[in-house]
Amino acid sequence: MSPKKTTQPKPIAPEYSVSPAWSSETKQLIAFVLIAICVFLLWKFSVLITPLLMVIIVAYLLHPITAKMSSWFRISWSAAVVVIYLTTIAAILTLITLGGVGLVQQIQSLIVSVQDIVADLPAYINKITSVTYQPFGLFTIDLSNLDLNTLGGELTSYIQPILGQTGTIVGTLAASTAESIGWLIFIITVSFFVMLESSGERRDIIKVNVPGYQEDVDRITQELSRIWNAFLRGQFIIFFLALIVYSILLPIFGVRYSLGIALMAAIAKFLPYIGPAITWTVLALVSFFQAQHPFGMQPFLYTILVLGIILLIDQIIDSIIAPRIMADALKVHPAAVLVAIIMGATLFGLLGVIIAAPLLATFTLLIRYAIRKIFDLDPWPQPLQQPKITPESKILARIRRFFRGSGLMQKK
Repeated sequence: MSPKKTTQPKPIAPEYSVSPAWSSETKQLIAFVLIAICVFLLWKFSVLITPLLMVIIVAYLLHPITAKMSSWFRISWSAAVVVIYLTTIAAILTLITLGGVGLVQQIQSLIVSVQDIVADLPAYINKITSVTYQPFGLFTIDLSNLDLNTLGGELTSYIQPILGQTGTIVGTLAASTAESIGWLIFIITVSFFVMLESSGERRDIIKVNVPGYQEDVDRITQELSRIWNAFLRGQFIIFFLALIVYSILLPIFGVRYSLGIALMAAIAKFLPYIGPAITWTVLALVSFFQAQHPFGMQPFLYTILVLGIILLIDQIIDSIIAPRIMADALKVHPAAVLVAIIMGATLFGLLGVIIAAPLLATFTLLIRYAIRKIFDLDPWPQPLQQPKITPESKILARIRRFFRGSGLMQKK
């Protein structure tokens, strides 16, 4: 009896046909149309560029905090996102309620005061040069032999346009409070859903999938993450540190408009060289020409004292604290950053000034990648640099060990 033959099941034919490949002319045409549509949308909705950049920045800033909360307290990613955003909204409302309006008014008064001082600067210089100073009775300072009128004219020509633009910006922000609040709500809402959909993975904040180039896309994403993480984390730590230090020291020394100057000095930390120079100039003018000088000091000596303390604080922040936090992650030349600041201010306003350095580093990375691909070179000749362990990372590790040792957190 012959063995029973088994029949193989016939393969099921697909219900659809294979899509035909496009010709090179069709690909070029479609690519051109897509580029044209993107350019048109960028031009038509250019007002959305800055808010969308802020959405990405907010998401990147809050992502590590949310990840830590989800890990430490053993809660879901969605719950951690909700808690972080509710806390952020409460903090923003508190700041606006307590000092938002008063701070804007103080900055406006500061700008008007400095503008008046600059307008009368030649007369003040004549008055200063006619006085002989004797600091502590030890030696004599005679400024009558110095030709400071030319210097005063030069300072007036340079400072007045800057102060005029700054006053216009502050006035616009104060006048368009409702619009600013509307954009703030838009940024918080969109970044909330971006964070919620990322599912705890930072690379999912911006999803890019290019067939055949996924390895390059992943490497570029890692490099950009290193650049922007270092900048956002480090620069905002420096910003809040400077804001707190100046807000404490300037009122102690009786400097007028202390909160406005403190905010200006903190924002100036985003601008290499130019920012601190503007802060020192404004601080010198305000401290010298204010109506009352504490400690019974002469205006000249009082100004020297205040400037000396601020210069010392700036040196400590810029030379000791900033390098430890930033860890040279951007690796861009300061002169190039100054040019990028001008271009960023033209394109994106104040936000472009703040993020000029990481934008320049991003542009440099993409240009280097494109050039090496054009010449058929390895786009990644060096391995990816791992983030260095910084002092704040050690502090967070110690805090985590403390909570685990106290029983408030369970070990994994």
